[in-house]
Amino acid sequence: MLDILKVILDELPKEKINSAAFEGANIVLYTKDKSFFDEGEREIKAVVDKIKKRIILRADKLLLEDEEKTKKEIREIIPDEAGITEILFHPARSLVIIESKKPGIAIGKLGENLNLIKKKTSWTPIVRRSPAIRSKITEAIRKVMYLNSSYRKRFLNEIGKKIYKEWDPDKREMWVRVTFLGGARQVGRSCLLLQTPNSKILLDCGVNIAGRGKEKFPILDVPEFNIEELDAIIISHAHLDHSGMVPYLFKMGYRGPVYMTAPTRDISALLALDFIGVAYKKAASPLFALQDVKEMLKHTITVAFNTVTDITSDVRLTLYNAGHTLGSAMVHLNIGNGLHNLLYTGDYKYARTRSLDAAVTRFPRLETVITESTYGSKHDVLPSRAEGEEKLKEVVKATIERKGKVLIPVLGVGRAQELMLIVEDLVNSGKIPKVPVYVDGLLWDITAIHTAYPDFMSNSIKSRIFRGENPFGSKVFKRIGSPAERQEVFEGGPCIVLATSGMLVGGASVEYFKNFADNKKNLIVFVCYQGANSLGRVVKEGEKEVYVDETHTEKVKVNMEVVAISALTGHSTRPELIRFINNLDPSPRRVIVNHGEQSKCIDLASTIFKLQRIETTTPRNLETVRLK
Repeated sequence: MLDILKVILDELPKEKINSAAFEGANIVLYTKDKSFFDEGEREIKAVVDKIKKRIILRADKLLLEDEEKTKKEIREIIPDEAGITEILFHPARSLVIIESKKPGIAIGKLGENLNLIKKKTSWTPIVRRSPAIRSKITEAIRKVMYLNSSYRKRFLNEIGKKIYKEWDPDKREMWVRVTFLGGARQVGRSCLLLQTPNSKILLDCGVNIAGRGKEKFPILDVPEFNIEELDAIIISHAHLDHSGMVPYLFKMGYRGPVYMTAPTRDISALLALDFIGVAYKKAASPLFALQDVKEMLKHTITVAFNTVTDITSDVRLTLYNAGHTLGSAMVHLNIGNGLHNLLYTGDYKYARTRSLDAAVTRFPRLETVITESTYGSKHDVLPSRAEGEEKLKEVVKATIERKGKVLIPVLGVGRAQELMLIVEDLVNSGKIPKVPVYVDGLLWDITAIHTAYPDFMSNSIKSRIFRGENPFGSKVFKRIGSPAERQEVFEGGPCIVLATSGMLVGGASVEYFKNFADNKKNLIVFVCYQGANSLGRVVKEGEKEVYVDETHTEKVKVNMEVVAISALTGHSTRPELIRFINNLDPSPRRVIVNHGEQSKCIDLASTIFKLQRIETTTPRNLETVRLK
């Protein structure tokens, strides 16, 4: 191993540093010398400038103030209006986490409050935003991150050792290839294995919730995939078809890092817990257990947008905004010190929405792009979002006027929050009659996570939250938290219901559908993609009698009005997909098309080739493509 720690320690006074360790790609030095801790920044910066790696200086545990005294100091330094909700300690790493309703006030001008806390207590403070909407589930998820501090320190140190192990590209042939274990020529169970001579990295690992049998899961029983040889997992976003199988990998013994954004970490854990709950409700054995979700959290390393991070000895990761869901990311990999640059888009939206900014198209270097094609067909030229919102207004207004109820099945992440913003505006502006708007399923807890990460949202929503105007906490919405409350909705008058799941595959939306379906006054509005074999796809295609359970024992009549508004999708439409590829800077040499039904993958690939005259590929599952 290249002993980078020795190089650093040789540059600093030996009596000042008592230990050094890795935290993933970062290097952390611990000192017992109070004066060096307070004033050693200049010496540390000189070393950083020399080795071009990030170095963090923290106090050794012998310098740390007592936790109770530290809490008191923090509350004396930070003004009451900052709204501190929690103070949590990482003793093994000398960190104190301060959760606050107003982080800007907690931090202080130019970080003056944090500097004072650090000087008085020797703890290194980190401020995080408290969710504006309280959720016991999200609070529990966050607390898991603060447990097992000693284990987390050892884990991050081991990751750093692997990253900094000696690698000489001149000593061996360098190649890059990717194998599709799911999501090729289909939507669902996205899973790609990237391999170099030094690294094996999994890009997403999802479950096809509308699939049957083995079609539900990635194809992991192949020679290329050995969980013991896996170096890292990267998750693009928190939808189950991209993240749902990660806890299962920990059940099977994986103990390496999982890289994703902070919102994706929180939401994917929440969806995994719900996945377990849905299995129990169906009297089925869950694929994984609560402990496996906790293991996933313990091994997650969060990465901010536009931040370069070494994840193995020959791969650097940068995440960029994908515009699809909160924290959704396009994955840029610099492989072999610039030998090859790959962009895996995951799912993306190349247009601004109410909740998110559009996906980015500018990258430092780029040779290969792996793009989604959910709406890649020439028939997927959809109406504008303005037309989609107008259509929603018309059908909802007509339904309420005829005393009917409106069901909008939504994906808990992304579509739900976008629809909440649209419906809130329609109600408050008087464009539709004022009726109860019920929120059921996972929506409330996931929306609470949105309020904790406004920096990942569009500028307009971010500024509203910063001003204390939380649109997701509007009085327009009423949370449904029990079967009894749901029964009141069934028996009540005209209303709008937003409920998961978006494809009517399990969840609260199925219960509402069963109750609403027979009444011709009622309306169901599909606003997201409906997977093959899902109940939502069957209803959308016009079937008048449908089974609502997997065992095909319960059937309902569909007399309600059925409307699909595809313009409100969180995926890029056909024109947006083409415009995204055209606007990429730099232009790629090759485009690989996946995450779309077979005809759509082929159609989009053909169009890109005709327009760009660059190589395009539409691999099948189990195919391996050599990139370099």
